[in-house]
Amino acid sequence: MDDAILEQAVAIGVKLADHRLIRSSEGNLSLRRDENSFLITPSGSKIHALNQSDFVAVEFDGSHSKNHRPSSEWRFHQDIYRTQGEAQAIIHTHSEYATALACLREDLPAFHYMVAIAGGDRIKCCDYALFGSEELSSNILAALEDRKACLIANHGLIAWGRSLDEAYTIALEIESLCKQYLIARSTGLVCLLSDEEMQQVIEKFQDYRINKLQFESKGVLNG
Repeated sequence: MDDAILEQAVAIGVKLADHRLIRSSEGNLSLRRDENSFLITPSGSKIHALNQSDFVAVEFDGSHSKNHRPSSEWRFHQDIYRTQGEAQAIIHTHSEYATALACLREDLPAFHYMVAIAGGDRIKCCDYALFGSEELSSNILAALEDRKACLIANHGLIAWGRSLDEAYTIALEIESLCKQYLIARSTGLVCLLSDEEMQQVIEKFQDYRINKLQFESKGVLNG
């Protein structure tokens, strides 16, 4: 893997800590390595203090490099990479507001159009299961169908992206949205966008993505 990508992962780890998305050793981050393996933060690691050499290589058969033990949550990272062909990076957090909503075992509904950042009309909350278990991984995959993020009941948030920047942006935005939603709900009834209104947003986001990729391919963006 390109050292520049690992350098970026170390920098993102610092940003995750600075924005209190991940505190101490809670949460984890991974990167697709190739079609049969990925790199993940080690078990018990403090994400703000990682070095490039700390990342653990995990094969899809569950074997891993011996420098450190992989995060106890490696299984759902593996299963997301297996089922989401576009996924290049995954971020899992126990951030305050996303976790608060997840502890209510509720979806984040369409109270704001930016909910569509994850690709759907709501952010689903998956069913609870023990951390690190196959059951939890299956529950997460079900909630991620056609989406790039979900809440994990009584646990936290997970987001994937076609790049590390995208995964980070989605995780940061959803934490902010959960905060806004909980504040709004504490004052009374929250007005939700309709299915039709959210579909318009989703289509507009898709058009934006296509246009952005076209600009990038022509060298208009990112250089």
